[in-house]
Amino acid sequence: MAELPELVKDLALILVVAGTVTLLFKRLKQPLVLGYIVAGFIVSPHMPYTMSVIDRADVQTWADIGVIFLLFSLGLDFSFKKILKMGAAPVIASLTIIFCMMLIGVTVGNSFGWSQMDCIFLAGMLAMSSTTIIYKAFDDMGLRQQHFASLVMSVLILEDVLAIVMMVMLSAVATGNNPDGGEMIGSVLRIGFFLILWFVVGISLIPMFLRSVRKLISEETLLVVSLGLCCLMAVISTQVGFSSAFGAFVMGSILAETVEAEKIIKVVEPVKNLFGAVFFVSVGMLVDPAILVEYALPIAVIVLAILLGQSLFGSFGYLLSGQTLKTAMRCGFSMAQIGEFAFIIASLGLSLGVISNFLYPVVVAVSVITTFLTPYMIRASEPCYNMLERRLPTSWISTLNHITLSHPSGKGAKNNWKSLLRQMTVNTVIYSILSVTVVALMLTLFLPFIRHLLVGWHWTANFICGALTILGISPFLRAMVMKKNHSEEFKALWAESRLNHLPLIFTIIVRVIIASSFVFYVCNYLSRFANALIIAIAVAVVLMMIMSRSLKHSSIRLERMFVQNLRSRDIEAQVHGRKRPLYEGHLLDRNVHMSDIDVPMDSTWAGKTLLQLQLRQRFGVHVSSILRAERRLNIPDGNTIVFPGDRLQVIGADSQLAKLTEALRNEVYGSDPDIETKSMRLRQMVVTGGSPLVGVTLRESGIRSRYNCMVVGIEEGEENLSPVSPDRKFEKGDILWIVGEEHNLSQLLEQ
Repeated sequence: MAELPELVKDLALILVVAGTVTLLFKRLKQPLVLGYIVAGFIVSPHMPYTMSVIDRADVQTWADIGVIFLLFSLGLDFSFKKILKMGAAPVIASLTIIFCMMLIGVTVGNSFGWSQMDCIFLAGMLAMSSTTIIYKAFDDMGLRQQHFASLVMSVLILEDVLAIVMMVMLSAVATGNNPDGGEMIGSVLRIGFFLILWFVVGISLIPMFLRSVRKLISEETLLVVSLGLCCLMAVISTQVGFSSAFGAFVMGSILAETVEAEKIIKVVEPVKNLFGAVFFVSVGMLVDPAILVEYALPIAVIVLAILLGQSLFGSFGYLLSGQTLKTAMRCGFSMAQIGEFAFIIASLGLSLGVISNFLYPVVVAVSVITTFLTPYMIRASEPCYNMLERRLPTSWISTLNHITLSHPSGKGAKNNWKSLLRQMTVNTVIYSILSVTVVALMLTLFLPFIRHLLVGWHWTANFICGALTILGISPFLRAMVMKKNHSEEFKALWAESRLNHLPLIFTIIVRVIIASSFVFYVCNYLSRFANALIIAIAVAVVLMMIMSRSLKHSSIRLERMFVQNLRSRDIEAQVHGRKRPLYEGHLLDRNVHMSDIDVPMDSTWAGKTLLQLQLRQRFGVHVSSILRAERRLNIPDGNTIVFPGDRLQVIGADSQLAKLTEALRNEVYGSDPDIETKSMRLRQMVVTGGSPLVGVTLRESGIRSRYNCMVVGIEEGEENLSPVSPDRKFEKGDILWIVGEEHNLSQLLEQ
C-alpha cells in the first residue's frame, strides 16, 4: 500500500486535535480561536509528550492560504457605504486609539531594548483590538443590542480597514532601507490609488459578470468562482507590490456589494473555517514555553499596557468622538485585548524576516491572557465610572461629557460650498485614477504591440495608439469637467450672489486644465510637436469632448451602471424584506410607519383575496407589498390571493397595525379536536349482484361527493390495478380499491 504524504498525516493530526480541543472550549464557552492556539501548542515540537507535526513548511503554506481566506471573508462582511455613512465620530475614535496604542507599543518595546522593527511591529499588534473576541463577549453577555456595543463595532470595522492599510505600510517599512516621511506618504498614495481603482473597476465589472451568469451558477460554481476571484486579486496585489491578504480583502469588499453576497458568505464559510483553523493552529505551534518563561516580565508589562492603555486612551478616543463619559468608558474597556490581526501582523513580520523569533509567542501569550480578561473588563467599566462620578467634581464630569471633535455641520452657503467642493474633488480624483490607468495600460502594453505589428510605420503606430488612448479616457475626462456643474448646490450658489460666479467658473477652469493635462501628456509622449501646439490641441480636444452628446450619454451610462451595481445589494435586500424601503422615513414624519406581518400557516386568511379580507375597511391599513419566498409583489390589487407564510408589508398607524396583528393572531383554524378519527385507510370492495353500484358510472356513484372516498383503481389479475374512468359503469364482480376515512369507508361498504 502506498505511503501517505506527510502533509496528509499532519493535516489529520491538526484537525483531530483541533476538533477535540475546540469542543472542550465550546463547552467552557470560550472563543474557538483560543482552542485552535492550544491545539497548535499540543501538536508543536515544544510539547514532548504528544505527536508533533512533521512538515511545518507545508502547514505554513496552508496557514498563508488561511490568512487570505480570513481577510476575504472579512471583506465580505465589510461595506464601504457603511463606512461613508458612519460620519466623523468613529473615525476620530479609531484614529485616536490606534495612535495612542502604537505609541505605547513603541515605548514598551524600547524600554526592553528591543530592535526598531520589533518595536514597530509590536506597536501595530497592540493597536488592533479583536473583532471576533469582542463580538463573542457581547453575544455571551447579552450586550450586543445595546447602544455602546454598536459604537464599539463601528470602530472595530474601521480598525480592521486600517489594519489592512497598516500591513501594507509595515511591508513597505520592512522592505525599505531607511524609510522617510516622503516614502511613507508615497506608500499611502499608492494604497489609495490602487484601492480606489480596484473598487471602481470591480464594482463596474464584477456585478455585471455575475448577473450575466446568474442562471448558470449553483452553490458549487459560485464557490469556485468566488475563490477564483479572491486568488486572482491576491496575485494582482502581490504583482503591484502589496500583500496577497490586501488583495483578498479588496475582492471581498467588492463582492460584498453584489446581490450574491449572502450566498457567497454562506458557501465560503466552511472553506474559511477550515483554513482559518489551520492558520490559528500554526500560531499555537510557534509558542515556545521556554520563551514564555524567559519573557514573563515583558508579557506582564504588555498585558498591563493593553488593559490600562485601552481603558484610558480608548475611553478618551470615544470622548473625543462625542460620547458621554459613561458610554466612552464602556466602549474603551471593551476593547482591552488583541487577537487575530495581531497574529496576522506577527506572521507578516516573520515571513519578511524582520522581527525576532521571541515576539510571536509573546504576542500569543498576551492575546490569550487579555482574551480571558475581556468579560471582566467589560463588567468593570460601570463600577469604575461610578467611582469617578463619586470622586470627581460635577463640573469635571460635565466638561468631560462635552469634549468632542465631532460637530454637526452648519447650514447655508458655507455648507453648499463644502458639499460642492467635496463632490467635485471626489469625482476628479476617481476619474483621474481611471484615466491614469487607461493611459498606463495603453502606453506600456498596447503601444509595443501596435509598433510590432506596424514595423517601419512608427508614427502611424503612435497615432493609432494616441487616438485610441484619448478615445478611451474621453468619457472620464468629460465627466470630470461637467459633473456637478448642474447640481443643486451649484445652482443655489450661482443664484445666491454674483460674488459666487467667479469662484464657480474657476472650479470649471481648474478641471478643464486637469483634463487637458492628460491629453497633453499622451500627445507629448507620442509626438514631437512644440509644447504650445500640443497645449492648443489638448484644450481643443477637451472642448470637443464637452460638446459631444455621445460622450455625454456614455459617461452618464457608465455612472448609472456603477451606481446601480453599488446599490444592487440594498435593492435586493429591500425586495426580500431584509431592509426597509427608503420612503419609510417620510412615513415616520407623519405618524405612520411600515410593519412586516407574517401570515400564519393555519390562518383563515389563507386562500382569500385582499378584496375578500377588506383590510382597508376593517383596519384602515394599506398593503404595499407581499413577500413570498424569493418573490416580491408590489402594490397588490384586490384579486391577489394571500398564501400561508406570506409576509405582508403594511402601512398604518400604531393603533391600526395593533388591531390588524391581533386579528391575524386570532383568526386561525386552531387544532382539530377529532384528529384521531382522520386517519386514512385503503380497503377492498367487491361489487356484488345486489350492490347499488351495478350499472352506475363512477361519476354517478357518489363515492366522492356523498361518502368522501376515492377509488384508487380496479383490480385486474393478481397484481395490476387499472385506473377507473369517470364514465365507466361498474359491473358485478368488479374489485375496487378505495381510500377514505374509517367511518366513511364503513358507510360505503354497508350500502
